[in-house]
Amino acid sequence: MAVPLDPTSSGFLFAENRNQPMHVGGLQLFDPPGNAGPDYVRDMFTRSLGADEVAPLFLKRPHRSLSTGGQWVWTEDDQFDIEYHVRHSALPQPGRIRELLALCSRLHGTRLALERPLWETHVIEGLEDGRIAVYTKMHHALVDGVSSMRLLQSVLSTDPAQRDMPPPWGRRPERTRASMRGSDDPAPALLDLPASALGSALGLATEAAGLPAALVRTLSRGLRNEASALSLYAPRTILNKPITGSRRFAAQDWEIERMRAVGAATGATLNDVVLAMCSGAMRAYLVELGALPDAPLVAMVPVGLKAREAHTASASGGNAVGAVMVNLATDLEDPGDRLDSIHRSMRSGKEALGTMTPAQILAMSALGMAPAVLAPMLRLHGITRPPFNLIISNVPGPRTPHYFNGARLDGMYPLSIPIHGMALNITCTSYDGHMGFGLTGCRRTVPHLQRLLTHLDDELAALEKATGIA
Repeated sequence: MAVPLDPTSSGFLFAENRNQPMHVGGLQLFDPPGNAGPDYVRDMFTRSLGADEVAPLFLKRPHRSLSTGGQWVWTEDDQFDIEYHVRHSALPQPGRIRELLALCSRLHGTRLALERPLWETHVIEGLEDGRIAVYTKMHHALVDGVSSMRLLQSVLSTDPAQRDMPPPWGRRPERTRASMRGSDDPAPALLDLPASALGSALGLATEAAGLPAALVRTLSRGLRNEASALSLYAPRTILNKPITGSRRFAAQDWEIERMRAVGAATGATLNDVVLAMCSGAMRAYLVELGALPDAPLVAMVPVGLKAREAHTASASGGNAVGAVMVNLATDLEDPGDRLDSIHRSMRSGKEALGTMTPAQILAMSALGMAPAVLAPMLRLHGITRPPFNLIISNVPGPRTPHYFNGARLDGMYPLSIPIHGMALNITCTSYDGHMGFGLTGCRRTVPHLQRLLTHLDDELAALEKATGIA
């Protein structure tokens, strides 16, 4: 049965082209168990092909035609080929992280085939330290970053002795409605349904009635250059140009305790410190290239609305993303001053979103994102200001060590989506006391991308020094 895509997911499909693939990805590193033999990776790959059933999410294929009115719908792939979607690769010698990141860069620059379900997984061996890498990409029309992270968590275990675990695409027994509600929670009575439907209708009417006020508040804050879902003051930079389809990926992680210590000393949040690290790194990077603008850079920081719901994996995928435009204070020399400015900007943006319902947040965020989508379509690059300069997001992951069939998850690094006019995307994810930074950029538009890792490390040390920790 065909199921219409939600507007956000459809937008990701309509926006995609050869230079702008619209999939997100993830790189996981696993330590094999102590008793692993020489064929461990081959056996791991072979077992992953033998899932008894494939979960519905991994069978969804996009389709549109005259019969769908030109709109995108999900259909089930009746010719599903697991060996197309799950692949086995090996790194060239010497098998350093450099070779692994180069492979992920190439894989991430290739579009997913629209005539098939929109995902791929690559099991990669050949790392010189004996670890196993798994690179997975899924189209943003299928999942958002928060949903993909929860999906990953749902297939891992905290028990290193657990075996016979199905792969992420393997179908799992669905909980019954009674078990989801609890045995003492009876099913809703038929007579309750009209009242429930009426409540939903009233809720929709209330949200619609509140949109004009939310629009006025958003525009007002944007005109005053205050943090909200809309920015009108982002400067032009070397990042805000058309991009090619080639990608470069760089990744590294840092101890979260170091970041928390900086936050505790200043009253900032962990996410504020992440943004301050990115701010200082971008400032140093642009200074090196002689391309730092006088005005501060503006980052689009996604807000996952599903994070407000129960922390469970999404079986149906989808997207629910709002945004705050944050002043990165790259015009300030002092790291402590930058952190303070970012903290105030982020707090102001959160307060602005706090006055809106989720539907209003989505609507206002769409307004803020519209110039990023329309500028390339209307060929307005270099004529209009960019709505923001780069995207920085932070997706929470597991706090404790996790395992897959005895292999310990050693690190997670996200890969995301550069778009025309926004050639760099920085996405972070936390895991077991570390924050993994994944930097995804256009290979041609963002030169020497790996230099940003050095600048991130330098900026964390500078923040520790500025706050009196170091």
